[in-house]
Amino acid sequence: MEPKQDDYIPRAIEKTLAATAVNFPVTMVCGPRQVGKTTLLRNTLPRQGDLSWVTLDDPLSRAAAKSDPGLFLQRYPAPLVIDEFQYAPELLPHIKMRVDEEGGDGRYFLTGSQLFSMMRNVGESLAGRVGVLSLYSLSEAELAGRGGEFFLPGAFDAVARARESKTDLPTIASRIFRGGMPRMVVRPDLTPDVFFGSYVQTYLERDIRDLALVRDETRFIRFISCVAARTGQEVVYEDLARAAEVDNNTARSWLSLLAATGIVFLLQPWAANLTKRIVKRPKLYFMDTGLCCYLAHASNPRTLMVSQLAGPMFETFVATQIIKSFASRGMDPHHYLYYYRDKNGNEIDMLIAHENKLHPVEIKLSSDPGRHAARHFRLVPELGLARGHGAVICMSPNVVPIDALTDILPVQVV
Repeated sequence: MEPKQDDYIPRAIEKTLAATAVNFPVTMVCGPRQVGKTTLLRNTLPRQGDLSWVTLDDPLSRAAAKSDPGLFLQRYPAPLVIDEFQYAPELLPHIKMRVDEEGGDGRYFLTGSQLFSMMRNVGESLAGRVGVLSLYSLSEAELAGRGGEFFLPGAFDAVARARESKTDLPTIASRIFRGGMPRMVVRPDLTPDVFFGSYVQTYLERDIRDLALVRDETRFIRFISCVAARTGQEVVYEDLARAAEVDNNTARSWLSLLAATGIVFLLQPWAANLTKRIVKRPKLYFMDTGLCCYLAHASNPRTLMVSQLAGPMFETFVATQIIKSFASRGMDPHHYLYYYRDKNGNEIDMLIAHENKLHPVEIKLSSDPGRHAARHFRLVPELGLARGHGAVICMSPNVVPIDALTDILPVQVV
C-alpha cells in the first residue's frame, strides 16, 4: 500500500471499500466534489506495480476516452482508476466487455461527482458487475478516530463514548460553520469565504455548465442560497420557487439536481401505514454544513448560534452524521432513514428502520430538552413496525435515560 499522506484522515468507508474491491470487478465511489474520493483511493488501494491512474478532468484524456474508448483502455490497462469517469460514458460498454473477457475482481475503480448521469449509465452497462459506494465530507466519528458502524440508538455504549469525548457549544458551532470538507479540516487558516466561493464556482463550471442543465447561473446561485436557508425543513416547492423567483417546475428540477450531485439529501416521510394522514413532502438537509452556512450568508459561528438558523443547522449537523454513518457501511441511507409528521403536527425528526423496528430520533439544540422532547415517540407502534430504542440528541453533557427505550444523548456520541 502506498504510504498515507501526512494529513490524511482515515475514512469510515475504508473497510467497505476493501470488501467491495474483492467482490466486484468494478468499484464506483461517488460523491460531491472535494470530499476526498481520489485521496481515499490513493491511501487505501494496494500499491500494485501495474495500477494505472487517469483523470477525465484533464481535457486531453477526456477527448481520448470519448473518441476511441477501446484504444483508451488499451493505453491504460486494468487495474485502473478513472477519476471523474462520468465525462466519458462511452467507456462503460468497453469496460463491461473487458470485465467479461478477463474476469477477476478489483479491476476498475471509478470516481465521479455527477451522480445523476453516473447511476443511469452504470445501471445500464455494468449491472451485477459494480459495487457502488457514496462518500461525503468528513463526519464527526471520523474526526474522533472512530467509524465503520452505522448509528443506531441502543446499539453502543453511549455512556463510555460520551465520557471519552466532551464538547461544548462554541466547539460544535465552529464545526458546523466550517463543515467537514477535508481541506477545511486540515487547513484551519483557510477561510470559508475563500474555499466555498471557489467550490461553488467549480460546481457551476464542471457539474452544471458542462451538462447544460442550468442556463441562468446567477438565478441558480440565488436558488441554492434559498435552499440553504431552508435546511432541516420540509420542502415546499411553491415557497422555494417564489423566494428564488423561478417557476415550480424549475424549483423541482434544480432541487433534484442538488440531490443528485450529493449537495443535499432529501429525507422521505415514513409512509408504511397508508391509512395515516401523513405529510408527504420530503425534508432537505445540506450534506455539508460549512457549504450551507456560506450559502445562507452566516458570518461567523457565534452569530450563527443566535440566529433563526441555529436550530435547523444543528439538526442538519446531527442528521448528516447519521446519514454518513450509513453510507460508510455501503447501506443506502434512503432505505433506512425517514422522518414522520402528520396533519395534526405530530413530528419525529428521524426514524431509523432496521430489522423490522423503527428507532425514533429527535434533535434539539438544548442542554436539557426533558422528557417532553420524546413525547411523539409513543406514535411509533402505530406506524407499521415495532418500536426500537430511541434517542433525543442534544447539547446535554451526559447520557440521561428517559425510560427503558429512550435516552437523551450528547451530540458527540453520534
